[in-house]
Amino acid sequence: MYRRILVPLEHSSYDHVIIEHVRQLATMCQSSIVLIHVADGWAARHQLSLKLRESEEMRVDRDYIEGLCAQLRADGFETESILAGGDPAAEIASAADREGCDLIAMATHGHKGIQDLLYGTTANGVRHRTMVPVLMVRGPVGGRPR
Repeated sequence: MYRRILVPLEHSSYDHVIIEHVRQLATMCQSSIVLIHVADGWAARHQLSLKLRESEEMRVDRDYIEGLCAQLRADGFETESILAGGDPAAEIASAADREGCDLIAMATHGHKGIQDLLYGTTANGVRHRTMVPVLMVRGPVGGRPR
């Protein structure tokens, strides 16, 4: 059903939840997996326009996502990784189109009320910016966002 799954990661304890879910889905559907992390610090948001060098935060993020990609490959999955910079929701939606993904699978924090308004912007923004189906899997209560 799904041939190419985009998996946004935030470099937090929530990533394990979505990766385990996608492992099962990709096995069942024989899908390839595209991991993406959007660095959203000041340097990451302005790296291209100001011709900045990669920040330490971005180097750590790159090592993290490439390590996860290597683990999935070692387990037999066809996997790629992308490190982007900027607005997470916009970058995720754009990558889904650019990479030809037919599903975006992401973990959510499960915020409620005012916390959802303050912290739930990425998942909400993605689902409003794309026509690609979005699968949201709730992370553990009390998980540690980055």
